[in-house]
Amino acid sequence: MPREISFFSLLIPGLLPIFAGSVITYWLIDRGLAAVGLYRHVWHPALFRAAMFVCLFSGVALLLGT
Repeated sequence: MPREISFFSLLIPGLLPIFAGSVITYWLIDRGLAAVGLYRHVWHPALFRAAMFVCLFSGVALLLGT
């Protein structure tokens, strides 16, 4: 994957599409976990959500090789 992507002569970082996809995927997973009621059993829901997003984003970025 290139380091920069040319979008209408504007260079954007190569991780930006991965970040956007991770945000959408995270939002769907977060809504699903909230509907199931998992956050009632988690000690610190905000910390859990942040760690879940970091794991998702870094895992996808490493899988895609950027």
